[in-house]
Amino acid sequence: KMPMEALLHGLMIRSGNDAANAVATLCCGSVDAFVEKMNEKAQQLGAYDSHFANPHGYHDENHYTTAYDLAVFARAGLTDPVFCRIVTALSYPMPETNMREARELKCTHEIFDPESEYYIPYAAGVKSGYTSAAGFCYVGAAQTKQGTLIAVVLHAPTRNRAWVDLKRLFAYGYASMK
Repeated sequence: KMPMEALLHGLMIRSGNDAANAVATLCCGSVDAFVEKMNEKAQQLGAYDSHFANPHGYHDENHYTTAYDLAVFARAGLTDPVFCRIVTALSYPMPETNMREARELKCTHEIFDPESEYYIPYAAGVKSGYTSAAGFCYVGAAQTKQGTLIAVVLHAPTRNRAWVDLKRLFAYGYASMK
């Protein structure tokens, strides 16, 4: 047994696909029912160029989205305080279960490390991903007094290239706000 909050942190910080399936089943009774709700929600949000085939993002011909739609999802999520807390967490104390000891989950993205050349000072989450078909992807937020920006990088050849592109998008966004 594991608390829902722990599952969500495992899903978002460590890309736990097992957690995605567990959340789907717990919320809707089955993965298929959850995916149906995902597609309904995408339509409600105006993300018309997305279709989901699973809750975790593994490649499937019927699972696709766009940078615009991912930004729509991030914008909607960032209005929820629980979502914000989870997607901006750099670590989480995963509680002990009957199957394993307690452990600390840590986000290791260089964009959050002030010692890294890829550090982005105002970065604030949201989610990274990788598949061989999609490459390195990141939906990110940056928050300053000027406001919150959302940027999406898809199909980067390396994770570090995704960070460089993300930093450039945020710089462009903030320069455009002036």
